[in-house]
This record gives sequence, structure tokens and C-alpha cells, in this order.
Amino acid sequence: MNPIVQPMTAALVMPTHTGTEVLAIILRWFHIIFGITWIGLLYFFNLVNVPFMKQVDAGMKPKIFQYLTLPALNLFRWSALLTVFVGFWYWAQIYVGPDAERMGASSLPTQGFFLLVWIVAWAILFMVIKKMAPSGYVLGAITIVVIAAAWVFVNHTPVGQDDNHVLAIGVGGGMGIVMLFNVWGVIWPNNKKIIRGTLAGTPPADAAVLARQAFLASRTNAFLSVPLLYFMAASYHFTIFGK
Repeated sequence: MNPIVQPMTAALVMPTHTGTEVLAIILRWFHIIFGITWIGLLYFFNLVNVPFMKQVDAGMKPKIFQYLTLPALNLFRWSALLTVFVGFWYWAQIYVGPDAERMGASSLPTQGFFLLVWIVAWAILFMVIKKMAPSGYVLGAITIVVIAAAWVFVNHTPVGQDDNHVLAIGVGGGMGIVMLFNVWGVIWPNNKKIIRGTLAGTPPADAAVLARQAFLASRTNAFLSVPLLYFMAASYHFTIFGK
């Protein structure tokens, strides 16, 4: 064969991929798409919508709630759920599962431990938010609780203590769990009560309290999104745990 033609022909040969590799790229693709939607809307609410709504006349708010805020919140909450669901599936299937198999163990204890640690962390922050702590205290609580939860997971996870992918995603994804529960446990239900009451002409008597709680939960998510994105990127591009 002509030595010039041979490399050109080889370049046209499609690479082969295993089923696991195909599943991995599909899950990562959808995880990124849903995540961009979720975090993009999070930044919109915090950086654009909150300042804007402070300047809007009371008579304009019902239409803004109906045609902007409510549809955006629906997209926001479902993209949050899908981001975390697909990300958890990817982490458990692509990294935790193979590590557990090499150790001759089950991956389920690690998955359960991950969920337990971060749901407990969210429950603590939920109580802080519900007690209407000043935003400075909320930020302090976020820092303490998240660092503690990350330390517990990294040092005590049953599988993957030497695997940067398991640990980095376990920390970043854990923050995603907290953020997801903030969306479904505080931001969405509180705003739904305010919006539906306003549209019906009977705003809830505790609207100010509900709005404050939703604001604190949303601002918490904005703070957490920064380290979350760092740990997600570090899982591939910068080893910080294990190897």
C-alpha cells in the first residue's frame, strides 16, 4: 500500500467504544445540558430577577409572576432534579461500581452513605433557613456544614477512598444534593404559595417570611454553585483526592 494512503485510510477508521463508554458520554452530555439550564436560571434569579423585582410596581407583579417567574421556576426545579438524577447515575455506574467490583464489594453502601451524609447536611441548613437567620449566619452555617459533610464523606466512604473521581464528584455532587433539596424543599413551595396567592388576589399572610426563606435558600445555592463546579471539573482535570 502507498505509504501516504495508509495513514489517511487509518484516520478514516471509526474508533470502537464499549457499552460503558457510550453510556458514560450520554450521561455526561445530558448532565451538562440539564446542569447548564439549572445553574443558568439560578444565576438569573439571583443576579437579575431579585434586583429587578425590587423596582417593579405592585400592579405589574401578577403578570410577571404568571408569565415569567412561574414558567422559569418550573424549568428551574425540573432541570435541578434531572441534573442530580443523571449525575448520580453517572457517578454510581461509571466510578463507584467499578471500584466496588475491584474490591469485591457492593457499591450500594457507598451510594447510601453519600445520600445520608448530604441529606443530613441539608436538613441542618434547612433548619437554619427556616429560623430566619440573618444572611451572614446562613453563609457561616453553609461553610461549616458543607466542610464537615465533605470531610466525613472523603474519609469514611466505603468505596473509592483512593479514587479522585469518586471523591471529587462525591463532594461536588453532595453540594448538588443540598441545592436540589433547597429547590424542592424551600424555593419552589414558598414561591408557589406567594405566586398562586397573588394571582388569586389573596396573597398569603406570611408572604414576607416565605419570600425571605426562599431568598436565603436561593442565595445559598448561588454560593454553593461555585465550589460545586470546581469539584466537578477537578474530578477530571485536577486531582485533589486519592489518585
